[in-house]
Amino acid sequence: MAKTILKGFFFGSLFLLTSCSGIQVYNDANPLQADLDLVQGKSNYLEKITAGSLGDSMTNILIILVDDLGKHDFSTYDPGGVPTPAIDRLASQGVRFTRAYSTCSVCSPSRASMLTGRYQQRFGYERQPMNRYPLNKMEYWFVDHFIDTYPMQLNGIMARPPKEERRMQGIPESEILLSEVLQKRGYHTAIFGKWHLGQQNEFLPTNRGFHKQYGFYEAFTLYAPEDDPGIINHHHDYFANKHIWRQQRKGSCAIRENENIIGEEEYLTFAIADRVCDFLEQKRNDPFFLYVPFSAPHTPFQVPEEYYDRFSEVEDENKRVYYGMISALDDAIMQITNKLDELGITENTLIFFASDNGGATYTSATDNGILRGGKFTQFEGGINIPMIISQKGILPEGVDSHHPVSLMDIFITALVASGCEVPADRPFDGVDLFPGLLDTERGDIPRDLIWRTDYNHALVSGSWKFIWNHRDQQEYLFHLDDDPGEQNDLSAQYPELVESFKSRILKWSSEMKQPLWPGVMDFIYEDEDGITLWAI
Repeated sequence: MAKTILKGFFFGSLFLLTSCSGIQVYNDANPLQADLDLVQGKSNYLEKITAGSLGDSMTNILIILVDDLGKHDFSTYDPGGVPTPAIDRLASQGVRFTRAYSTCSVCSPSRASMLTGRYQQRFGYERQPMNRYPLNKMEYWFVDHFIDTYPMQLNGIMARPPKEERRMQGIPESEILLSEVLQKRGYHTAIFGKWHLGQQNEFLPTNRGFHKQYGFYEAFTLYAPEDDPGIINHHHDYFANKHIWRQQRKGSCAIRENENIIGEEEYLTFAIADRVCDFLEQKRNDPFFLYVPFSAPHTPFQVPEEYYDRFSEVEDENKRVYYGMISALDDAIMQITNKLDELGITENTLIFFASDNGGATYTSATDNGILRGGKFTQFEGGINIPMIISQKGILPEGVDSHHPVSLMDIFITALVASGCEVPADRPFDGVDLFPGLLDTERGDIPRDLIWRTDYNHALVSGSWKFIWNHRDQQEYLFHLDDDPGEQNDLSAQYPELVESFKSRILKWSSEMKQPLWPGVMDFIYEDEDGITLWAI
């Protein structure tokens, strides 16, 4: 009865107050206005690219990106993880990185950085896109007091961008995407899977360098219709997952092919693999760039019954479904790599495999092993990711690289492999991985890797890792060679180093743009050291 009264009060208040925002309008001198110099620089650069010919033996590029897969969840990085023979084989045929990093601990900004080769903060893509902001102070207050949003909480900003700015959340058109370069170079380009880099027309894949598209725009969608009798569904109790199930495949969660909504009855992970293989069959004699961002094993947790049955010894249904999803994902990757072998094009294909961020510990299914934290945090569990690079006959096989690398490096490495020069009109933060992998004497590339999401910052410099929450004045300093699990805070012992890292972060931040849109929620992380909040 009390809940019914509260609901009536809530919706009645919204009806009365919709026309009175009561919330700060977020508009920082037209933050979404395009950088005209970069727009012109991009145009000039693309005009100079010449299409290759078949005689050029252009290297095919394949990026397989998985979603929220922690390093300790599968056998390639942890013998106790889910058996993943396909990913194991990729590692045995190439280089496995033990210190690879995403540029963000949540998916969309890290993908923006990977496809541009630049810190996403250089073009204001600091936060996860937001489809929904509080309508007014009353709604904000109600959610804050009566809705259980744990492990997230409202961040207190109460900002609401104007409608035009809300629709413009995507990679600015001034940025150069890998797909745009390779399309101009003469590659056949396709994306099969999750986009999550803008939903308006100007941001869509087929307007950003992809000839073909299959998948969805949002951060999530259903893997199969919820009432499919061959699918095991597992529902989590936290509020964000309830929203996912309510969305079903509506709106930005709809499955689209060449931007047109279609019905899809096949389990999504396998539907993606099928379309990849069809594309390979059609383009076997042509240079191609394939971007395959699987949604697995991101929530919602759904798995075909046969994969659920593979883990009958697992009593926890949550983990059993999750393990089955990883196993299905690996089979889909095996299907793709087998097709490359069958067509005889493996040797001419540069393959990247990576996750967009660390494992999502809030599902209680993932296991980040000794790594502290998980998705949404800048501890190693949130940003230290699985990553493999492979090209048979060119790169060393079965080798581990322990130097810090970044998802940003994929852009530069693929660009150079395609025979294109790196644009000179803007700074790039990724590097070409090939020289260091082909010349083991070359050693590590000296550079800092830096993270920022609002008040949260982190920096990796060699073996040192510094984390700084400037709002709450929380500081952590770890020596990762001795303490990969980030358990021993050394900040009090090395105050000069702490100040040096702060200065480097501030200098770096001064070169970056402010976020193009505000966030709404913070993520609550709690361990024996207390509570740490992470901006999303």
